[in-house]
Amino acid sequence: MARSNRMSVQKRLRERKKAEQAELKRVTRRKDGAERPAGGQVAERADLEGYGVVPTFSDRSSDS
Repeated sequence: MARSNRMSVQKRLRERKKAEQAELKRVTRRKDGAERPAGGQVAERADLEGYGVVPTFSDRSSDS
C-alpha cells in the first residue's frame, strides 16, 4: 500500500514539473512575440516583379 501511494506522489510531482515547464514556455513565447513588430517583412514592387507575381512594364507592352 505504501508503495502505490509513493508512486502516485511521484506521478503528481512529474505532472506538476511538466505543467510548470509548459507554463514557462508559454510565458517566454508571449514575451518574445511582444518584442517583434507585427507584419514582418514586406516585399517591394521590384521583389514581386522578380518573382513574377506583378507583371513588369515590358510584359504589358508585349501583351498588346
